[in-house]
Amino acid sequence: QVQLVESGGGLVQPGGSLRLSCAASGSIFSINAMGWYRQAPGKQRQLVARISSGGRTNYADSVKGRFTISRDNAKNTVYLQMNSLKPEDTAVYYCSANIRNLGLRWDDYWGQGTQVTVSS
Repeated sequence: QVQLVESGGGLVQPGGSLRLSCAASGSIFSINAMGWYRQAPGKQRQLVARISSGGRTNYADSVKGRFTISRDNAKNTVYLQMNSLKPEDTAVYYCSANIRNLGLRWDDYWGQGTQVTVSS
């Protein structure tokens, strides 16, 4: 089995920063793209940032210049550094990864989600 475990969410004031982490573990052969999504109450889940296995990144327009996605392939971990946070960034953040398991099958896996609340 493959698991994604997120950490780093919490309550922060507007203008503050948070760093999210997501570690993949289990029966992993290789990992392709990894990404972060978020879902605010009453809204659809949307892509925040994505990083390929080679390090190429793309971001939602709403977070460009404020958020940075990175990954440590040796640790099977993806990070999301969030700066200049705004109340509209409040959401549950989910990590996702496209993983090839030991049975050589590709699947998309999701973490359990971590709450980020931006409020004064």
